[in-house]
Amino acid sequence: MPVYISSVGHYVPPEIFDNTYFEGKIDTTDQWIRERTGIIERRFATSGATSDLIVPAVEQCLAKRGISPEEIDVILVATITPDNIYPSCAATVQKKIGAKNAWGYDISAACSGFMYALATGTGMVHSKLAKKVLVIGADKMSSILDFTDRNTCILFGDGAGCCLLEYTEDETIGVIDSLLHMDGEGGKYLYQIAGGSAKPASLETVENREHFVYQDGKNVYKHAVIGMAEVAVDMMKRNNIKPEEIAFLVPHQANLRIIDATRQRMGIAPDKVMINIQKYGNTTAGTIPICLSEWYYDKKLKKGDKLILASFGAGFTWGSIYIVWGID
Repeated sequence: MPVYISSVGHYVPPEIFDNTYFEGKIDTTDQWIRERTGIIERRFATSGATSDLIVPAVEQCLAKRGISPEEIDVILVATITPDNIYPSCAATVQKKIGAKNAWGYDISAACSGFMYALATGTGMVHSKLAKKVLVIGADKMSSILDFTDRNTCILFGDGAGCCLLEYTEDETIGVIDSLLHMDGEGGKYLYQIAGGSAKPASLETVENREHFVYQDGKNVYKHAVIGMAEVAVDMMKRNNIKPEEIAFLVPHQANLRIIDATRQRMGIAPDKVMINIQKYGNTTAGTIPICLSEWYYDKKLKKGDKLILASFGAGFTWGSIYIVWGID
């Protein structure tokens, strides 16, 4: 029984912060940011929480499908910036959208979170544990950014994207295959120092600015370039997909150079890559579903398109998913 994406939705805050916003605040320039990351601007939510980014994305998704929130069975939220440690962001979203018949939980896999959630949701529908699963990737990264750290604050943005998963009788479409990986040895290169049970919040941790994103950029870049490209190529090999058969690579939007290295390794043309990093920066778990939703509503996706999704994030976590697009 194939499982397919039956609808999509996305939302980004209206407030735009271009690269010049950081000039004078930290040692950087618009040119430096553009050349090293490909980012021109990003969105920061000046109020509200991650769930407030999610709700309009879900409402768009359900309206397009023509169903009510009560028809949702499961809500999976991939995020590292939940509204609260508990209750889960999934529970908060359930309440806000009125999905009274749904259960669910959060998935924490940083930039690969949506991929993990998509594979999990697909398994739920395939095993008949659920009929309709909302898979959400969302982060309010501005809530955990140190705006005095030039290595991290320029990279991220806020946003949310979601997909609705259902079964279909059409054997030619759906989520076909997934390859997911993790290497805890990489945890020391990208993490948040304090706030968990290993180092609970205290006056000292706040004064030392330990509740923000920490990244060893060189090591993360080195591993991401290799990991994201190799897993995408592995997916192609596993499914005997030739470069010319791929409609789009849908990459995590962390760095334009990483995306281009993955594209080249796959042997596909530049116009076969979904890129919106220049507008939104790295929205962490939100990047891939935002891409899918944007391209769909811009009428750039058609039924039967073969898509290779690829990501790399903290953990380290990385993976690839092969989808044959199923909606017009």
